[in-house]
Amino acid sequence: MPKNLFQEIVFTLIMVVVMVYAMVCYNIALDFGEVNNTVFVAVFSELWYMGLIAFVLELLVVGPLAKKLAFRILDPRSHAPILLTLAISAITVCFMCPLMSLAATIIIKQPAVADFFAVWVQTTACNFPMALCWQIFYAGPLVRLIFRMLFVYWRKPKAVLSATASEDVVRSETALADGTSSARSEATCAEDATAASETTHAASEPSALSDKRTNGSN
Repeated sequence: MPKNLFQEIVFTLIMVVVMVYAMVCYNIALDFGEVNNTVFVAVFSELWYMGLIAFVLELLVVGPLAKKLAFRILDPRSHAPILLTLAISAITVCFMCPLMSLAATIIIKQPAVADFFAVWVQTTACNFPMALCWQIFYAGPLVRLIFRMLFVYWRKPKAVLSATASEDVVRSETALADGTSSARSEATCAEDATAASETTHAASEPSALSDKRTNGSN
């Protein structure tokens, strides 16, 4: 999931494109009474402004509200992350579907004032099953995969290289420390040997002098 504002914007943008494209295709197919190649091309005439509306609503209103409500329902400390993700997705659809259906009713369908509420309710009822299934089973997993590819997977080699470099530095420092310790140990041993030799030499001098004196007396 996004960790900062930039990632939140990217995630929302990808999700909006995937969701709005599918939902506009769905509504155009309902108007045509069938799905044909024209549907997938005609969607681009409505995608830009419907996508802009969805992006603003999702980023500024529905997204924060859905997360707040999901964290009230589920405790992140005791529930699996996938449950939180599904809760956020479901709550988002519950708010976005009526709002986007309202926008479509006003901008595209433009019914008479007397029929406005009925057309809005009908549009919402037709869109909700498609929006929920598309979000939970297809759009959500696809967008999260794309997001992980952009912000998680490509960083792993760098992290591995960094960890390897750190290990090499630690090993070098350890080897250097071991070498320094060995050198110090050798120097200490040499000093001890020199001191012992001097002590032995100093102890042998009085004995030699005493032997000379004894020989002289004889």
